[in-house]
Amino acid sequence: MSSTIHPTAIVEEGAQIGAGCAIMAYAIVTRHCVLGDGVVIHPFAVVGGDPQYLKFDATLATGVRIGPGTVIREHVTINRSIHAGKATTVGAGCFLMANAHVAHDCAVADHVVLANNAMVAGHVEIGAHTFVGGGAGLHQFCRIGEGVMVAGNAAVTRDVPHFTLVAERDEVIGFNVVGLKRRGFSRAAIAELKGAFQEVYFTAGNIREVAAGLAASGRFGSAEAQKFLAFFSGGKRSFARARRAATGETEA
Repeated sequence: MSSTIHPTAIVEEGAQIGAGCAIMAYAIVTRHCVLGDGVVIHPFAVVGGDPQYLKFDATLATGVRIGPGTVIREHVTINRSIHAGKATTVGAGCFLMANAHVAHDCAVADHVVLANNAMVAGHVEIGAHTFVGGGAGLHQFCRIGEGVMVAGNAAVTRDVPHFTLVAERDEVIGFNVVGLKRRGFSRAAIAELKGAFQEVYFTAGNIREVAAGLAASGRFGSAEAQKFLAFFSGGKRSFARARRAATGETEA
């Protein structure tokens, strides 16, 4: 299947365009880009532009990789890496709404949605099936887990574990039960995840140590619960903390 490139779009020599892509009027795809099949880029988006980093050496060979089926709406900007041979990555089936920004060296997994004006700073990792609300800002080097819901206008400066909802400034306000049901997670897996969430967030003590103890205890044996608990063993930042009113019944 051939790709469609509007006459007023700019696709620089060296860009790699997959089959069935659509690059609309006035969009810019730089020579640093690799687009998977079926990527759609709407007007005035800039994919593969130089990073907003004062010390960047523009002669470095760095890139941007976009997974198949991803849709990039108007005025989205995705910057290339600051490190030679490295790439900013956006996975398959993602939907980046108008004016969203993905900075250098981010790793955005599959089926992520960035709503209008979402701001993702450099080196951020976003897990699969996560939704980032409009106007939300994610601080550099943060890890956002799988299946997370980031509320509109939230400010995230800490790591956010899998399957949670975060709002305001680094406040975990619930466990994403409905989102897991929509993805077909079993009742048993959801029950274990909910239990692990409650114990990690409402047990006194160091949150890393609490999670590590639960992982080693054998009480939570499902792969999903172990994945949730393992999140707390990684990263260098602190973790978003729960409101005391968090219910574990938050919708997605």
